[in-house]
Amino acid sequence: MARYVTLHLHNIAAGREADYAAWFDEEHRSRLAGLEGFLSADRFEIADVQIMPDIDQPWRFLSFYEFDYQVPDRDIPKLGRLLEGPRCAGLIDDGNESERLYTYNMYSDWHVGPNWQQGKPLSGLFIIPANLVQGREEDYHRWYDEVHIPEVSRVPGFVGMKRGRLAGTQCNPRRYCPGGELVVCAHQTDNLLFSVKDFSARARGISPSGVAMEPRSTAGSFARTVHFFTKISGEIWDGGIAYAGDFSAYPENWERQPRQEA
Repeated sequence: MARYVTLHLHNIAAGREADYAAWFDEEHRSRLAGLEGFLSADRFEIADVQIMPDIDQPWRFLSFYEFDYQVPDRDIPKLGRLLEGPRCAGLIDDGNESERLYTYNMYSDWHVGPNWQQGKPLSGLFIIPANLVQGREEDYHRWYDEVHIPEVSRVPGFVGMKRGRLAGTQCNPRRYCPGGELVVCAHQTDNLLFSVKDFSARARGISPSGVAMEPRSTAGSFARTVHFFTKISGEIWDGGIAYAGDFSAYPENWERQPRQEA
């Protein structure tokens, strides 16, 4: 068995949001339960706060599916066939061919950091369709696994990460994918602005926590985009900002103060 994640990045026809949510929670979940290897499915909506605010966010919605497949080439396309229903019913807005279905073979399950509140729901996640520099694959994986994942998972509200590689078999419609690698980070925060600002501050070495991230590895290509989403299905996070550190280092309303430079 092998763990896979499928991202359904899409937009919904204007005024049909409630119809799509009802379809997902009722008919779709029922049929998903009949798919071999199905583990979970949740819906997310693009967040107001982004760490790359100047780039386009072409998708308002993300459905995040997890499977444990025994025969991936046989089973991966089955999810695509389930999604033909809402498409034919006019629930999907694909006027500019923005709908995307990407399946990734995950290297591992979640790397759980010290902030993770076990048994509690996520508040959201970010995804990075990423790429590595050719010839630097070993360095890329080492940096992520030994340096970047542990340091990101200690940022307030950032609780765990996992990564994968684009699978050889994909669902229809098969369209251009900008990232051969996938990075996913799980969040448990009700103040995404605080969490994102401290992520940026730690990367620049100016976080009130005193924690500074290591420099970004040159093995990671700059051909990537980052997309933050908020969870909108199932149980919703209501536990503040998950953090195993000391909040007293942060001034009151720090996240709303003007950005500082390193």
